Amino acid sequence: MNRRMTVLAAGLLALLLWSAPPTAQAVWGNLFQGVRNLIGGGNLQNEDIIAGLKEALRIGAGNSVAQVGQLGGYLNNPDIRIPLPAPLAKTEKLLRFAGYGDQVDAFEASMNRAAEQAAPQAKEIFWQAIGDMTLDDAQQILNGGDTAATDYFAERTRPKLAALFSPIVHDSMAAVGATRNFQQLDTTLKSLPFGEALSFDLDRYVTDGALDGLFVILGEEERKIRQDPAARTTELLKKVFGAAQ
Repeated sequence: MNRRMTVLAAGLLALLLWSAPPTAQAVWGNLFQGVRNLIGGGNLQNEDIIAGLKEALRIGAGNSVAQVGQLGGYLNNPDIRIPLPAPLAKTEKLLRFAGYGDQVDAFEASMNRAAEQAAPQAKEIFWQAIGDMTLDDAQQILNGGDTAATDYFAERTRPKLAALFSPIVHDSMAAVGATRNFQQLDTTLKSLPFGEALSFDLDRYVTDGALDGLFVILGEEERKIRQDPAARTTELLKKVFGAAQ
């Protein structure tokens, strides 16, 4: 297959897979589905395997971003839900006892809503990291541990993502009411016996929580394809990841 046909096939594969995002359980399995058609069978060249891996990672990252960026992506997932900040968590019982449980719940929900709104912005930065991937990077991912691809993304993208997420989180928290809820809780807490002011960087806390959750999902999906032979739904998956073990 010549390079032009390879590029065309890659584009068609991306459109087909992106038009129907898979469930979380099948993301990494389905994202490789069809890569065999992209690069053909037989003896695969390194450049073909790397091209297929890049395309697969691009679609997998996009689907993971879509998963956390949907309504409830953080809030309804106990593994990545952003909890109350420690200064507030230690006074949570006092606030609920005083009748402010609804405010506490509203604040926690609004933090997670802000993260869900920021998450889609990660896709472009992930794609840039994949585009910058070298042959050595790809070989390390293929031969690395259960989260080698996730680790690659974290190392290459986390500082950029933090800088990108921070203003989006700030604006989103204002829009969904997180900032207002926080200020109300701060005022309420200071008015209660033994209460004290909440002093911490709320924007940074939610930004860090959003990124932590995003990389958790990436890691979970990567482990499935590496650890579960049944999840390797194509000969390419069996060949690439089986040979790496």
